[in-house]
Amino acid sequence: MKLQRKTRVRALAVGALAVSGALALSACGSDDTTGGPGASSAKAANIKCDGKGKLLASGSSAQKNAMDVWVQNYSGACKDTEINYQPTGSGAGITTFLQGQTAFAGSDSALEPEEVEKSKQLCKTGKGINLPMVGGPVAIGYNVPGVEDLVLDAETLAKIFDSKITKWNDPAIKKLNPSAKLPDLKIQAFHRSDESGTTKNLTEYFSKAAPKAWKYEPDKAWAGKGGQAASGSSGVSSQVKQTAGAISYFELSYAESSQVNTVKLDTGAKEPVEANVDNASKAIAEAKRVGKGNDHAMELAYDTKAEGAYPITLVTYEIACDKGNKKETLPATKSFLTYMASEDGQAALKDLGYAPLPTEIAEQVRKTVSTLS
Repeated sequence: MKLQRKTRVRALAVGALAVSGALALSACGSDDTTGGPGASSAKAANIKCDGKGKLLASGSSAQKNAMDVWVQNYSGACKDTEINYQPTGSGAGITTFLQGQTAFAGSDSALEPEEVEKSKQLCKTGKGINLPMVGGPVAIGYNVPGVEDLVLDAETLAKIFDSKITKWNDPAIKKLNPSAKLPDLKIQAFHRSDESGTTKNLTEYFSKAAPKAWKYEPDKAWAGKGGQAASGSSGVSSQVKQTAGAISYFELSYAESSQVNTVKLDTGAKEPVEANVDNASKAIAEAKRVGKGNDHAMELAYDTKAEGAYPITLVTYEIACDKGNKKETLPATKSFLTYMASEDGQAALKDLGYAPLPTEIAEQVRKTVSTLS
């Protein structure tokens, strides 16, 4: 990704981060619904407000910039509801939800079978289900002075993040970038210190697209050797921004807001694929629904070779009980989730670097949300 071609989107993403500071992720009845990208007072009339009081949620930091705008828009219309979403990471969000401390969790990976079983203790008459809400590419951001265009493939990336390739002028990188002036510079690979669905998506990609180079099981906890750690998408993207030789992974809007170059992936298609919303949508379109009943868990095509399909793509789920939700928070939960999955809610995403859900998936999600009890 060349920075000069991304000025408009990056500016929007910066605005989203500014919104988060102003709202402190706890918007409550603000009269200003026009302060950030995606925010729209004109759309407020389409939001159906139910419930009142505080609605607590936490989890995925990848969806933070989207959540900032959703909270702002919703709070502008529903002044009796205070929403507080904390971007603690997918693993922490699921844990907090299963402990009954939040109304729903955000996670960049679907619930594991053991987590579904544990959720039955919380949900009493039901269980935790996965509701896809946000799509988008996991960008590979890098900071290599003098190199604005960089192509890598799954095997090379896996070796970089497992400390098997340690210099930017390594022959494997040179082969993929024959015209680039690659420096004799140490690679500083950063990974997430917290349990993260973004980490699981990246390692799913390594496992499917480069199984010989990546011998670890996909997981929310980092398993590769070496490297350095930072907390959250904001933490790793900040490290890439300020560290020469750095490389890491984070949701696209963080690359935009940090003005960080991103890798194009050699997937085996005719041309390397850039991390952008449209290319992520092409990959999501190949995903299969594997959840049953009211569960909408999806299986992504990490090893796709389709033209223009960006394979390191995540879907962020909102996780809630299908039955057995707390009575005091159920109305607001359904109202807010319905808005998030609505046409207006999804339309706010693209300018922030996210991929809106395909129409048919969004419709299914709204239908399921309406049945939560």
